[in-house]
Amino acid sequence: MSISSNDELTGMQKVSEAVALTLKAMREHCRVGMSAKELDDFGGDMLAKLGAVSAPKLTYDFPGHTCISVNNEVAHGIPSADKIFREGDLVNIDVSAELDGFWADNGGSFVLGEDINGHTALVDASKQILQKALSQIKGGVKIADIGKLIETQAAKHGFKVIKNLAGHGVGRSLHEAPHEILNCYDKFNKTRFRKNSVVAIETFISTQSTYANEGADTWGLIGNKGGYVAQHEHTILVTDGEPVILTKNNGIWDF
Repeated sequence: MSISSNDELTGMQKVSEAVALTLKAMREHCRVGMSAKELDDFGGDMLAKLGAVSAPKLTYDFPGHTCISVNNEVAHGIPSADKIFREGDLVNIDVSAELDGFWADNGGSFVLGEDINGHTALVDASKQILQKALSQIKGGVKIADIGKLIETQAAKHGFKVIKNLAGHGVGRSLHEAPHEILNCYDKFNKTRFRKNSVVAIETFISTQSTYANEGADTWGLIGNKGGYVAQHEHTILVTDGEPVILTKNNGIWDF
């Protein structure tokens, strides 16, 4: 969406704060031995207390309030009761919601407990690359150039990107134009970021895979060549300078 009034800005700030605080609280609440369903129920309760409704449940009838992906799951993981968190797991939580007709999206990956499986470098790279990408986004910048930046930075860190998952516009629905804010360079995409538009920017940084495929449960996505993926995401307002990070209070850069 494009922000054209103070009421719209206030609406986006309110829903963005709801998803940001829920994501932060879920990460802090996550414990070894807990099931993904327990964590998801905690997140769903918090969204409800904040007046928000789960976006994936509302839009796609997703079997959970939030997407919780663990280890080799790339995205859209079902928060099931038999998914039990273990020491050193690579956990990704993606929280999106609707509140008073406005929608926002954010997510982040982290290592649970001690990093016995060596995922910290991947997680740190994803966070740093998102920071760098956001610092370059303003009205008039080509979307393809941000994809090129993300892909180039991933390679410098020794990683790859998932090429068929993307950031997107958000605001009056969960997914809006521009729909393809890719993590890689697309020479055919001539679209530019527009001042006052709201977009969700996310990294998908990978150790081995370059594409995400549908898993056995039709929801969770798995990398085409295995390995692990870290994702970090903010909903932002594009300006003619530094963007306004609407979900800044999710603390994803602090984990």
